[in-house]
Amino acid sequence: MTLQVGDQIAGTEKILSAAGELDDLPYDITWSTFTSGPPQIEALNAGQIDFAVTGNTPPIVGGLTKTKVVSAYSNEAKGDAILIPQDSDISSVQDLKGKSVAVARGSSAHGHLVLQLEKAGVNVSDVDINFLQPSDSKSAFESGQVDAWAVWDPYTAIAEVSGAVPLITAEGVSNGYGFGVASDAALADDPRAEAINDLLERIERAYQWTKDNPEEWEKIFAQETGTDAEAAKINTRSTRLQIPLDQTVIISQNDLIGAFERADVLPDVFDFADQVDVRFED
Repeated sequence: MTLQVGDQIAGTEKILSAAGELDDLPYDITWSTFTSGPPQIEALNAGQIDFAVTGNTPPIVGGLTKTKVVSAYSNEAKGDAILIPQDSDISSVQDLKGKSVAVARGSSAHGHLVLQLEKAGVNVSDVDINFLQPSDSKSAFESGQVDAWAVWDPYTAIAEVSGAVPLITAEGVSNGYGFGVASDAALADDPRAEAINDLLERIERAYQWTKDNPEEWEKIFAQETGTDAEAAKINTRSTRLQIPLDQTVIISQNDLIGAFERADVLPDVFDFADQVDVRFED
């Protein structure tokens, strides 16, 4: 049996491989790489993949029409940042009013941007938001076409090494959650559901391995991705660990949904609990 799994740059596959969790799989995995979380959600809803790990915002903005959240992960959100050039005249989130910001629509960075603007009392409509995927955002930022860039690790770490300056990070503002998301079709198929359960256990162990072995992980990360060694070291700040998929998570996600609603960004408001399937929780 083959499980179709969506991934992002230096994501689930690299972590599982580094931790040795792909060595004895009782099923096959076909990996598909996406530029950010929202395209993963689209692929899940379309039945193109069975499972993916994504950030906190894609399940909200992408709309889980044929998909459920099945696991939760967390970090301190230090790698989610709004970046500015070294010579920027921007010194606060309030200064983003009238400025241009690049961000991937529906990504965790989009959620972070909305939360920071709300906290600073700046209307989303007062900021020129350029919805670009990370590679295009990077080009726009480096060429001066935009004034700021909201993004996540490893892009943040790579940009910092190249001279970008974090205006502010998501620590203490965004919940830093990530989620395992599975298609309804895969969950309804016993063999695939069993494989997803096994994969979730491997992901949990692999995340713990990266936390326990940061130096080895950063070395493998740099080798596998061609990333600068310093950026790979910085990127370890975004290591996730599994957490219970419980009411604390649901309440926090509903708070994020509320922020999007107040910003007139979310077309349909819903209860995050309706998108959760806890069958794999211990």
